[in-house]
Amino acid sequence: MSRATGPYLISFLLLASMPCLLLSARSQEPTDAKAKKTYAEAMAGSKGHDKQHALDLFRKADKQDGGHCWECAKQAALLALKLEDLKQARNEAIELEGLAKTPEEQSAAHFLHGVAALRAGANSHKDRDLTEADSELQKAITLDAGNPSDAIYAEAIFEDGMALANLHQDDAARARFHEFLSKSPAGTLDYVRAERYEKTPDLARQRMAPAFGLTTLSGERISLDELQGKVVLIDFWATWCGPCGEALPRVQSIAKKFSGQPLVVLSISLDQDETKWKEFVAKNKMTWQQYRDGGFDGPMAQKFGVRAIPATFTIDADGVLQDQHVGDASIEGKLKKLVAAAANRAEQPPPAVVN
Repeated sequence: MSRATGPYLISFLLLASMPCLLLSARSQEPTDAKAKKTYAEAMAGSKGHDKQHALDLFRKADKQDGGHCWECAKQAALLALKLEDLKQARNEAIELEGLAKTPEEQSAAHFLHGVAALRAGANSHKDRDLTEADSELQKAITLDAGNPSDAIYAEAIFEDGMALANLHQDDAARARFHEFLSKSPAGTLDYVRAERYEKTPDLARQRMAPAFGLTTLSGERISLDELQGKVVLIDFWATWCGPCGEALPRVQSIAKKFSGQPLVVLSISLDQDETKWKEFVAKNKMTWQQYRDGGFDGPMAQKFGVRAIPATFTIDADGVLQDQHVGDASIEGKLKKLVAAAANRAEQPPPAVVN
């Protein structure tokens, strides 16, 4: 049984959906012939499995270009963040600040710097890192204030709310999340998450599971933040995975034992063959919620940082992430406690409204 690890085992931010991927696109690519070739190889490699090699190639391309390749440094910063190389991500972001020629590029550089510091603060729990994150994100917001429609503007506001919440500056964090809500379309995953953080800043300090929304095989739309009050068990698997087949009876047992209780079991297949997946699900009577992600590069696998399967994640009724293994016999006992707490909370009367 392999343990899944990844960047989203901390409480926030996933590079796969970061808007800065769209910023300053191709604005300052390398001009040197050798650097261009290396950069192209790095871009191709960044979409594959050997991302560390791609990161090295971006650094090499930047060096070949005389150290003034904006796109090389930006892609290196993004990849370093994805690989959790936070020191390198900071260094690349600082280099970007020196290469930036426009307010938009300056904003993107400070945003990346702030994100790296925020992740470091999430890991270290040091105010120094979080204060640095707040400072850099405020710079990004100020620089982009003249372009409020830019995706990075709202995202920087959201991330600054996260930094302030982790600094226990709850009033300031609420104000940031409220500001994000006023500038973002309602109903999006980030919007719903920000609504929760505005009401309860303490959640922003927790090890929250990444927000997601998907449509299951049965046609049901599932959104994590709309499952508040329910425990969620996510099981990553594939038909070609032998250990996954061995773990299947335990997942079936859990789905059956907790039927009718505040628990949602969601199996996420990494199969590429849709027909084979559907046939396997039907043959094995996998009657709980099913979704096909298509591989390790699928959006859900990326969000949860899945690198090996089977991999399971338990999410409590507040959306707080707990990493477990289906193969662990004690998981049912842990689920019982979480489900009992969720059921008990559901039975509590709502707070009285005082006019």
